[in-house]
Amino acid sequence: MQEREFNAFVVLTSLFVGCLIISSVLAAKIITIFGIVVPAGVFGYCITFVCTDVIGEIWGKHRANQVVTGGFVALIVSFLLIKLALIWPPAPFWHYGPQFGKILGMTPRIIIGSLCAYLVSQFHDVWAYHYLKEKTRGRHLWLRNNVSTMVSQLLDSTIFITIAFYKIMPVLPLILGQWSVKIVIAALDTAVVYWAVDFITSYISRREDNSGAKQEV
Repeated sequence: MQEREFNAFVVLTSLFVGCLIISSVLAAKIITIFGIVVPAGVFGYCITFVCTDVIGEIWGKHRANQVVTGGFVALIVSFLLIKLALIWPPAPFWHYGPQFGKILGMTPRIIIGSLCAYLVSQFHDVWAYHYLKEKTRGRHLWLRNNVSTMVSQLLDSTIFITIAFYKIMPVLPLILGQWSVKIVIAALDTAVVYWAVDFITSYISRREDNSGAKQEV
């Protein structure tokens, strides 16, 4: 991998991991979008699918799966660090322990649901994207981007909500509500995927002009 290509890959991978981790933290806040209840982390998590689609389009299925695996490790480490911060005794002058615990304290069901949903949905997204790319012979980027993401987001919502909230909340309305929001976001990010693929491909293929700045004294 040459320097420009490596730089682009690192930026996309960093964006993927950053959005993945912050979305798990922001999920502690519940918001409403046009009356539909969703975790605030939904926007950050949707960005991760954009990243893997762009990485897969440019570098292939293997690289995309490597990023997904790395994200899973980062997610586990972040959960462990949050747990450590929760159980560590606070400083005598710090009196926000209960509030901190309410925001970041996650039940085992939520953690297990998050990890299971992540693994299934992200690996499915990579597989479906490249399956459709092969079937369409590399054409119709919009099709593989939307179909792979929308189906994977359904898997994500179904697995997470079922594991985390079964017999606690009505799971079907939550699944359908969250998925409908994710469908809209997936449709809107198609233009972003096209732009990112074109921009990064152009950036990588750019070559320094030997008659340029290096010859200046």
